[in-house]
Amino acid sequence: MSLNALSTATAGLAATQAAIGVVSQNIANAGTVGYVKRTLSSVTTGPYNSGVATGAVARSFDAAALRQLRSETSGAAYTSTKSTIVTQLDKLYGMPGSSTALDGVLNTFTASLQQLAANPTVAAARSTVVGNASALAAAINDAASGVQSLRTGVEARLGADTRDANALLTGIASLNAKIQTTTDSAALADFQDQRDQKINGLASYMDLQTVQQGDGSVTVLTQTGVTLVDRGNATALRFDGRGTLSPASTYASNPSDRTLGTVTATLPGGGTVDLGSLGVLRSGSLAAGIELRDQVLTQAQRQLDDLAAGLSTALTNTGTSGSLAAGATTITLPKMQAGNALTFPVTDTSGMGRNVTLVASTAGPFGTIVPAGQTTDANGLTLTFDASGDPATYAGKIQDAFTAFGQDPSAARYKLPTLGATGGTGSNVTLTAGGKIAGAASATTTVPTSTVPASGYPQIALFVDGSGGKLYTGSFDDGSQLTGFAQRIAVNPAIVGNTAALTASSATDLNASGSRAQAIYSALTATQQTFSSSSGIGGVVAPYSATVVGFAQGVISAQGEAASQAAAQDDTQQVALSTAQGRFSAQAGVSIDAEMSNLIALQTAYGANARILAAARDMLDQLLRI
Repeated sequence: MSLNALSTATAGLAATQAAIGVVSQNIANAGTVGYVKRTLSSVTTGPYNSGVATGAVARSFDAAALRQLRSETSGAAYTSTKSTIVTQLDKLYGMPGSSTALDGVLNTFTASLQQLAANPTVAAARSTVVGNASALAAAINDAASGVQSLRTGVEARLGADTRDANALLTGIASLNAKIQTTTDSAALADFQDQRDQKINGLASYMDLQTVQQGDGSVTVLTQTGVTLVDRGNATALRFDGRGTLSPASTYASNPSDRTLGTVTATLPGGGTVDLGSLGVLRSGSLAAGIELRDQVLTQAQRQLDDLAAGLSTALTNTGTSGSLAAGATTITLPKMQAGNALTFPVTDTSGMGRNVTLVASTAGPFGTIVPAGQTTDANGLTLTFDASGDPATYAGKIQDAFTAFGQDPSAARYKLPTLGATGGTGSNVTLTAGGKIAGAASATTTVPTSTVPASGYPQIALFVDGSGGKLYTGSFDDGSQLTGFAQRIAVNPAIVGNTAALTASSATDLNASGSRAQAIYSALTATQQTFSSSSGIGGVVAPYSATVVGFAQGVISAQGEAASQAAAQDDTQQVALSTAQGRFSAQAGVSIDAEMSNLIALQTAYGANARILAAARDMLDQLLRI
């Protein structure tokens, strides 16, 4: 037996022993989270493959399965976060149809109005109406406060998630640096496991992609291309939380206008990216939190604000219609209070229909464009005009508003023809748009001039703005009165103190009559109101017409459907995540049975090499005895 055979057998024993060590490590870490199965390759040495040596320890996994796992992890975190909050939102409205749910409280209120209309002389019936109205206002208050509590909770979670994600980015960069300088293959595999585990954890916060570099490090980016980790350098994430949120808390790209926190990424090169901007993050808990706070819950607040405003204006406002002739529309306007509106449809220069709305203002600024989120028609143009004078001045003031609009740099995006307003006899106003007027003008005005029950009979300010107990008109003079009105709606204290106003026969006659109670009932259950497209009920492009009761039912139905849909999407996504985990684990995970089989094969190989050495020892003994 040649000495080469002895050398080969000795090398074989060493290689087999090393392989047994790797198998033992796999078995010992079978239950360790993030551990990827190791393999040890053998390398031939010597002339004609006469020797063997141990190669590098390598991890065994499917890179495509790992990418899918990270994608599904982001998706599952997104759907789980969204489903949890949307379900909590749905619960704020109560079980649909129950007496304590929002629609149930509204139905109880309208039913008591019917009872009062039939029994106007019964004092208890009047008290019941007032009590039910107070319960309805309180239910809207509570639901709206709950919405802002959810928004505040989401804001806090965004801050916590940002801190956790930032720590993971720092850890990934640190491990990249270690991997770049590590020469021991076993230690390298451990660092790679740790890095992958951190990247997988990061995937639950945001959608990401990785690029393998030649030096062993990875570059981590969002799906939209924002660099998060570049070799040993990590992007720093910061969240400037604003604490308790209010209905007026909104996101804006201009930091000075923003009243919400945002996730700011400071790149290794020093530049910054606002990850809270629309579309920068597409999945993960951070994307879900931003969407919930800035869209889903904001829309829920708008629905409740619109419901509260509808309850109030249905009982105080009346409509006035104009006429259409020769491409112009003429309307006779009564005295308008701040927030009352004049609307007419126009065909823009692209051939699309667009509403132009003039909102009365008494404090200015005048001729300004009202932001789409505060208007009834998000697709239309809304301008303020000076209504501080008598109706005879309105035509000139509306023309002033049109002139100011024409000078506004943002006017071009509305694609409107030149707008004009001229006065006629008395308070007549004729509106023109280069022959593009598409329909007659209409106006809504608040009839009562105060919260006094006798003002504006038979209209009545049963629901008022609890901030100062003032009349609700939808004014923009001191900010949008609509914003947060759901938190402030209350029953008129003057009616609580004198319920006889509910059954007064006229403004001056307090003799009981059921006509006013019947008028209130009809206004809520039969009269169509215009609700904002921003509420998302009935579409998101054009304003939605419904009764107040119908709108409330639409809100509850929409929230229930959204909760069911979110839960179903989360269930589907969790199944997809489980499948991705199974696919990755099938190759990367440790199978005890497979490892034991490998161990038996290695033991056999070890024994074979040992027998070669034993035979060589016996031969040497025989030679020495000769």
